[in-house]
Amino acid sequence: MSRLLQRVAAGDEIVITRSGQPVAKLVPVGRRAARVLGRDEGRFEVPDDFDAPLPDAELEAFEA
Repeated sequence: MSRLLQRVAAGDEIVITRSGQPVAKLVPVGRRAARVLGRDEGRFEVPDDFDAPLPDAELEAFEA
């Protein structure tokens, strides 16, 4: 298995067969795109009252 994984890490795709019929394929895991910090900057503005207490009516609705 280690040798197969080395080949896959090098870019090979390995087809595993049973009685000559393909049953599985080992392929390299797709690489994630690099995260870009600040990509959504300016798309949302946090309101000044974001962390203000909720009105009593809304609090009561949550507690009901």
